[in-house]
Amino acid sequence: MNTGKSLLVELGTEELPPKALDELSGAFLRGICDGLAKRGVAAGLDQARRYASPRRLAAFVPGVVASQPDQSVERRGPALAAAFDAAGAPSKALLGFAQSCAVDVGQLEKLETDKGAWFVWRTVKPGQPLAMLLPEIVDEALKALPIPRPMRWADHDYSFVRPVHWLVMLHGAEIIDGELLGLASGRKSRGHRFMHPQPVHVADADGWLDAMRASQVLADPLERRQRIRDEIAQVAAGIGGTPRLGDTLLDELANLTEWPAAIACTFERAFLDVPPEALVTTMVANQKFVPVFDADDKLTEHFIGIANIQSKDPAEIRRGYERVIRPRFADAKFFWDEDLKTPLASYQEQLKNVTYQQALGSQWDKSLRVAELARVIANRVGADAALATRAASLAKCDLLTRMVGEFPELQGVMGRYYASHDGEPASVAEALDSYYQPRFGGDHIAADKLGQVLAVAERLDTLAGIFAIGMKPGGSKDPFALRRAALGLARTLIEGNLELHLRGSFIEALELLPDAALAAGLKPGKDGKPPSLNAGARRATLADELYEFVLDRLRGYYAEQGFDHAQFESVLAVQPSSLADFDRRLRAVVEFSRCPEAASLAAANKRVANILRKQAEEASAPSIGRVVDPAHFEADAERELADALAAAQRESAAALSAGDYAAVLSRLAQLQAPVDAFFDSVLVNADAPAVRANRLALLAQLKTQFGAVADIALL
Repeated sequence: MNTGKSLLVELGTEELPPKALDELSGAFLRGICDGLAKRGVAAGLDQARRYASPRRLAAFVPGVVASQPDQSVERRGPALAAAFDAAGAPSKALLGFAQSCAVDVGQLEKLETDKGAWFVWRTVKPGQPLAMLLPEIVDEALKALPIPRPMRWADHDYSFVRPVHWLVMLHGAEIIDGELLGLASGRKSRGHRFMHPQPVHVADADGWLDAMRASQVLADPLERRQRIRDEIAQVAAGIGGTPRLGDTLLDELANLTEWPAAIACTFERAFLDVPPEALVTTMVANQKFVPVFDADDKLTEHFIGIANIQSKDPAEIRRGYERVIRPRFADAKFFWDEDLKTPLASYQEQLKNVTYQQALGSQWDKSLRVAELARVIANRVGADAALATRAASLAKCDLLTRMVGEFPELQGVMGRYYASHDGEPASVAEALDSYYQPRFGGDHIAADKLGQVLAVAERLDTLAGIFAIGMKPGGSKDPFALRRAALGLARTLIEGNLELHLRGSFIEALELLPDAALAAGLKPGKDGKPPSLNAGARRATLADELYEFVLDRLRGYYAEQGFDHAQFESVLAVQPSSLADFDRRLRAVVEFSRCPEAASLAAANKRVANILRKQAEEASAPSIGRVVDPAHFEADAERELADALAAAQRESAAALSAGDYAAVLSRLAQLQAPVDAFFDSVLVNADAPAVRANRLALLAQLKTQFGAVADIALL
């Protein structure tokens, strides 16, 4: 029974980076728990808790015993065969091993295994007390923290993410002595920097959290998050609006404060003439303020700031928040007003001066390629080709506006506003924003058809261009975010139900690239010179690579939705040309897999494939025909299978042509009985060559029907 006491380790620091705080505190707790486990110290590791605030990292582990158990030590020495010389005397290796163990040769034991025999030394090492182990455990945990750029301070030799100021290590009420990063451990912590600057006496590990709370520090990140939510809800109720508090902003606010307090603030209504996305971006990203919306989901002149202090004069804090936001909003309004003076289309010419990539040309060149792809795609999916071309020609223009120059995250959003202001068609304006979707994991694809067309064209060109110049992702490196682009392309095609030949579309995108780009990705030969360019072969190779690259992204996409790996591979085996078609086949296969006949037919299909493969591998065997001659039937079972197969082919042809794969597979399920009967009573490798060839032809037809939707042998 574990009768241990709670363990607390707290390291006090200067303000830690808020975006890294959660990762640092989690890693700190894991390091301490791993250190205890590695040394065999019993503890309630499953109940361990991480605590953190801007000025501290802390780990709390209940039920930690006072010492590790005795440690059994076994050292393996030389093999028995090498332990004695020809005269039977102990070899130097054996004598050296015994000496290193501080024992005589006679005290060594023999270890017999199926791989041989060795001399070993076994002993029991008394367990060390926690007080001796903990400083080393904490030191290991600190050194393992994910700190990309540790800093030094004063004239110390050690470094950490921020300068450190105090160290608390308590086992129950007992101080565990130790020195880390120049700090001697004790029981003195510190409270809120302003509301409780004096040292805080911590009586024991279990009382630390309450001691922090009493000194105006909420050390539990979850408690701080809840307090922020409650404070904002209370203030918003007084304002009469709805605050928009995203998880990312909540995390940052919680990691910037130790005693959060919400403050209601306002700004001049004249700033509401600026697009709300720009105001919200500067509030959230730059100032960490919470915007407030009205009942119609329109931005109001109210916002909420989160102070790290319970002020006696909140009005002063309010004035400070309003004072710092005003110049940011004034800049945004200036950018907006100035940008409106220049039509969006007038920036097209300037795109020639903006390099996209050296071998791929300027942003103007990219716009031309995307516009041509968008025109072709629009014609194929029933969208307006002229509007698609217009949207593509404007898509990069907002990159040159003042607003996007200040707020790059507003790409597309500002293009939509400027296009609307200039009188562009509403669908064009919408597409300039929506084609960036999905912008992140979990985001929706573009809801409008024109946006989908532009999204596909943009990603086709990006993927084709970067692959062509030989800069495709490798390992964890993906500087051009091609994995995200490929998934966005696949999702748009599937969820938008766009019928496009994917490999063919990549070929078209590659044909628009300059030959210099196609040649840039060729590796030099042994003589150091690049090989001569065969543009057609190069495009074909790249198209195959791009097709496989996109399909690799689909594995994760479907796995997240719960699709079985075997089901995915069964559809992949037939290489559907369209991803929308791929999706329909996969969903039909899932439905088919639930049928009681599925397992039997999958096994039969595998058997058929094996028979045909072995036949094809025989050097002297004639090629397998496709024509079945009823005159060569000798058994009722083969005649019945042929009739059933012909009926299935005839009755499912229309469904197959229409892409109704569920109906095709449903009809296929009806072949179970005649297929089973065939294999039960018919010998495929008959002695008569004509009979054998006829049966193989029947199986070849059966395999074709089996593979009409997917390779069900893989199920």
